[in-house]
Amino acid sequence: MATIDLNADLGEGFGPWRMGDDAAMLEIVTSASLACGGHAGDPGTMFQALRLAAERGVSIGAHPGYADREGFGRRVIPMEPSEIARMVAAQTGALLGVAALAGARVGFVKPHGALSNLAAADEDVARAVAGAVAALPGGLAVLAISGTALERAARAAGLRVFSEIFADRAYLPNGQLVPRTQPGAVLHDADEVAERLIGFLDSGRMPVQGGDPIPLAAESICIHGDTPGAVAMARALRARLAAAGVTLSPFLPA
Repeated sequence: MATIDLNADLGEGFGPWRMGDDAAMLEIVTSASLACGGHAGDPGTMFQALRLAAERGVSIGAHPGYADREGFGRRVIPMEPSEIARMVAAQTGALLGVAALAGARVGFVKPHGALSNLAAADEDVARAVAGAVAALPGGLAVLAISGTALERAARAAGLRVFSEIFADRAYLPNGQLVPRTQPGAVLHDADEVAERLIGFLDSGRMPVQGGDPIPLAAESICIHGDTPGAVAMARALRARLAAAGVTLSPFLPA
């Protein structure tokens, strides 16, 4: 059957506060996007997550987002595209610096939360994010929501682009994610999630709210590390995918 990556957004604690179970998730996923000090994360948290991921052979990406810890980066902060570009460059650069200290390699960038959703729909924001990634050293790739403005902008900037779908989020007919403020936006039933993904991998079409399934392409499946029961769902999903003949492998080498 298919070969695909399983990723999670991790390193989302701050100081003594922890979000999710990074160590457990890093035993399950094949790539991880790590917070860079904007919506979450600090040098110590970054260092620990980088070391854990590197030790487990998990491919590592930067996960920049709005500097809004109170809102966990899930609220749009009004900013000009040039300001967004500087924010993405600064946060990704911070993770690159800590990675050098930790002996880890960062290979891609995946925007977080409200920034990701805005870059998926707004061409100017998408170009700002892609331009920031292109300017950074290391030949970084972009991991983008499948079928979005960020995919197009990153390809236009000459970047390597990998597309992702979400295991635990519902979709709209236009390919955007259902906003978290709406009912049914986050999926919690592991069997339902697994059946939906196996069906997608067989057909290339994703079920949506209020419409017929839509075609999407994907090299990676995201499961959020901050949702309740995330580790149990990730374990169940990995087992169900393996039982269906799906091979899990990172889209970039660790």
